[in-house]
Amino acid sequence: MRLNEANWDRALRFVVGVVLLYLGFGGVVGGALGVVFIILGLIGVVTGLVGWCPLYAAFKFRTRKDSGQA
Repeated sequence: MRLNEANWDRALRFVVGVVLLYLGFGGVVGGALGVVFIILGLIGVVTGLVGWCPLYAAFKFRTRKDSGQA
């Protein structure tokens, strides 16, 4: 698996994911939108930790400049 996210991209995804999880689980946003926030938050945290985004791979897009071999 080739890493396709730069470090700034990974950090941004992680932080935004944590905020979305807080909004969803914390009851700030409820209902269906709260569930959407939780799902998007989980995706952001996981892709931020792993360093690989399946949408980037599908569209052959990268923010990482080096070879990115994992």
